Amino acid sequence: MRFFLLTILTAMLLTGCSTTTVYIVRHGEKVNESDTTNLNAAGMQRALVLADTLATKGIDSIFTTPYRRTRQTAEPLAQRINVRLTDYPAKPNDAIVNRVSQIRNKTVLIVGHSNTILDIAKGLGGQPVMTRIESGDFDNLFRVRIHRGLFGKSVSFAQTTYGQLTPP
Repeated sequence: MRFFLLTILTAMLLTGCSTTTVYIVRHGEKVNESDTTNLNAAGMQRALVLADTLATKGIDSIFTTPYRRTRQTAEPLAQRINVRLTDYPAKPNDAIVNRVSQIRNKTVLIVGHSNTILDIAKGLGGQPVMTRIESGDFDNLFRVRIHRGLFGKSVSFAQTTYGQLTPP
């Protein structure tokens, strides 16, 4: 009987724990400043490098805004790992933050914009050092890891770059 109770208690404890990893990037370089623009050649190359960078990370879900440039940034990875793109509204940021906050034990990619990705990272509990993404800055790759355990939630944040470095 004790063994049975111990087994049930252990199972309850283990199922209450989860780790969700969220990668956040800005779309790649674009042809122009219009809302309907495509990625340019450098942006398409960046999208391929993003696919190379994240292909082995176990991405389960990919979220993009409905703009061509975010979808084009994520498409090479989505095709490679056979995950469909899911649209989220570009604003308010709370929409995607709340949606991703409900995900447990998965790895997610969010492709956003220069004026949204820092706020999304912060909304998920990350603490970026940067205060602004410049208009010509496309190489940031943020990782927010959310661990929910028996004694609460902890969040780690990492910032790196991928692909061709954008000039400072």
